[in-house]
Amino acid sequence: MLCLSGSWGGLELNTVRFAGWMRERGWPVQLITLPDSPIAARATEVELDVVVLRNSWKAADIPAAGRLAKILRDFGTRALIVTRNGDLGMAVLCKTLWHPTLRLVYQQHMQLGLAKRGLVHTLRYRALDAWLAPLQQPGPRGPGKTRLPADRLHVVPLGIELEKFAHVSLTQAQARTQLNLVLPPEAVLLGLIGRFDEGKGQAFVVEALAKLRGHYPQLHLLFVGESTRNEGNDYRETVLARVQELGLADAVHVRGFTLQPEVAYRALDISITASTNETYGMVTIEAMATGLPVVASATGGSLEIVDDGRTGLLFPLGDEAAFSGTIVRLLGAPELAQRLGEQAKAVALATYSHHQQCELTEKVLYALVKP
Repeated sequence: MLCLSGSWGGLELNTVRFAGWMRERGWPVQLITLPDSPIAARATEVELDVVVLRNSWKAADIPAAGRLAKILRDFGTRALIVTRNGDLGMAVLCKTLWHPTLRLVYQQHMQLGLAKRGLVHTLRYRALDAWLAPLQQPGPRGPGKTRLPADRLHVVPLGIELEKFAHVSLTQAQARTQLNLVLPPEAVLLGLIGRFDEGKGQAFVVEALAKLRGHYPQLHLLFVGESTRNEGNDYRETVLARVQELGLADAVHVRGFTLQPEVAYRALDISITASTNETYGMVTIEAMATGLPVVASATGGSLEIVDDGRTGLLFPLGDEAAFSGTIVRLLGAPELAQRLGEQAKAVALATYSHHQQCELTEKVLYALVKP
């Protein structure tokens, strides 16, 4: 597996998790990443086989592609799974120049954004043996997106260890105590789990909360996450400064990144996904598996993951009034909140298990490397 990222977010965390799951299933797995990166540190902690590689010239780094080829040959690699779009160029160079028998698989985590139908992208994607898309839409075969051959696309939902979210032994009160949250008995706790980033929507939620608390003072808000690695703390500091300006210091609670997010979800009453363009929405699925009602912006992967009115409530992106309306609706109809949570949990458990992700990926790999 290849992920040359110096950041630490959902993509990086899921790369390490998936490598560990495949190792548990008996696969010889080697994780190739940057030296001194959070991925390298976490993978070493869980005793994965880690090799480090630098690619200073990014996609055009021919020497690094040669070093990658040697790493793969030394390990006896037959299939390389690339989890970061930015590493595809070098991986294709490696295959084209030094390792033509290598099976190259892209495990998509991020959205494509603009269409990529130019010559460079077309040649790059056609060097792939398989593309694992987490959802049906949006995907590389969407209207005008890429020229990827149809037979190389496989829908493989990114998996989660759902059991730890579905079967948390803590009560809500115990979870809040563990997070050092001191809340009044009548408090309703909203939560947004994820790194501080403009695309995640923390600022949007703070502005909406300020208005909502004028009529619903029982509302509190929990943020769990750190700033995006290597991008500074400006956004986080701006959000927290705004919390002070709006007089929300006693109502907005901030906790750092945790390897036990299930505790945070258990503490919540309502989970929020306010992202401007969430590719997939691991946090949405985690909240669903916990049995929480989910309120999500109607964009990106949320449109496919959240069935509006059945497994959660959607609101138009950036529409503060509509967002507030969904919160008010849940506050006034606790039976709706409970029903949404129960239905969301059932769907999450049936669709997004990490066992299923591994099985579907194995099916693709066996087809690629069969004698």
